Amino acid sequence: MAAGFPEDFLWGVATAAYQIEGADLEEGKGPSIWSDFSHKPGRIDFGESGDVACDHYHRFTEDIDLMTALGLNSYRFSISWPRVLPKGRGTTNQKGIDFYDKLVDKLLEREIQPIVTLYHWDLPLDLQARFGGWECRDISNYFADYSSLMFYRLGDRVKYWITLNEPYCSSHVSYLWGEHAPGKRDLKMSLSVAHNLLLSHGEAVRRFREDVKDGLIGLTNVSTFVEPVTDSKEDLRATKIYDQFVNGWFFETPLTGEYPSELFALFENAGLTPNIESEDMEIISVPFDFWGVNYYTRNLVRREESSILGTEVVQGELPKSEMGWEIYPEGLEAFLFKAYKQYGKKPIYITENGIACKDKLLNGSVDDHRRIEYLRQHFSAALNAIKGGVDLKGYFVWTLMDNFEWARGFSKRFGLVYVDYNNDLKRIPKKSFEYFRDFIRTM
Repeated sequence: MAAGFPEDFLWGVATAAYQIEGADLEEGKGPSIWSDFSHKPGRIDFGESGDVACDHYHRFTEDIDLMTALGLNSYRFSISWPRVLPKGRGTTNQKGIDFYDKLVDKLLEREIQPIVTLYHWDLPLDLQARFGGWECRDISNYFADYSSLMFYRLGDRVKYWITLNEPYCSSHVSYLWGEHAPGKRDLKMSLSVAHNLLLSHGEAVRRFREDVKDGLIGLTNVSTFVEPVTDSKEDLRATKIYDQFVNGWFFETPLTGEYPSELFALFENAGLTPNIESEDMEIISVPFDFWGVNYYTRNLVRREESSILGTEVVQGELPKSEMGWEIYPEGLEAFLFKAYKQYGKKPIYITENGIACKDKLLNGSVDDHRRIEYLRQHFSAALNAIKGGVDLKGYFVWTLMDNFEWARGFSKRFGLVYVDYNNDLKRIPKKSFEYFRDFIRTM
């Protein structure tokens, strides 16, 4: 085990179904909102889509071989809701369920613990077309039914479950800024979607308690360390509000059953708050077991009177990844301390952390030294948090292999494995793959 980390620590990689599986409409799979969105002109860089992606659906055994070579003891992946329920409800697709059965069994054969995310953004298109998807509060019942199906089918072998991946993105990135499917721009609608997502999380946790006798369930959030540009009262106030928007709304609310008070009051005064029924907050705050932290960067914030939040995020001067995100490992350590202290002292798993680099295949190899340094610094930050008392249980590097990076198409590479899109999707381990392998082995 990596030096200094607990013996039972989970080391893994994380992926998402639409980004790697491909086979998008094969063997009974229904379309998702991303199947539709990615084919709309101008939505995705270079007009690309996840139709084929990395073809993991057909090559999952090869990809598990790579995980075995890495020496992982865990793997976080998501289930494609429309692959198992083509219309999001009703008739199941047995071939889709069989795929995840085989995936889980193969992982366990290799002594790799499966960590299942139930929702990583690929909502069945039929639910969007018929009911408005996450805009409709009934979605919580459909999500709960889907969750129960997966608990029933896989719960005898899968011991770790995550309800939602980054509801901040499924609401605001999708419904406020329109960058992700379904690509709308309406703050009131976005806040309603955020509420329905949290309601769905709560309903799924309730089903889990009923259906699964042995296992843990948690929620994975965007986890951005937020700092003020200056120490002025105005910037400090703006930073607090922005932190409630990006972090508190999705961390505090499931924990306490109350939305962050100052931010909620701001939205209430503007007539933007979602419709909250009598039992909603009780459902949203059903006790769960752990937090998933997806950390990539920090946000620098200052006061900006003209915005609805009264805030503006500004660019810092630190080196940046190919996504334009500041590289700030100190922010990971600081966020872990903050999350553990402020959000219920629950166990924490770093469910995503990684960097997009301008990787080049030269003479059959990829020397991604920048990624190695990034990982080294962030592993050190995580270890510091553990030494400081944070109950950190696992670390999942984003990601196993280069893949479809949502609105950025295939232009951004996060993988430990290079995917040669011009040569039959050949997988080529990068130098960072070797570094991570050797790091895990270090006693």
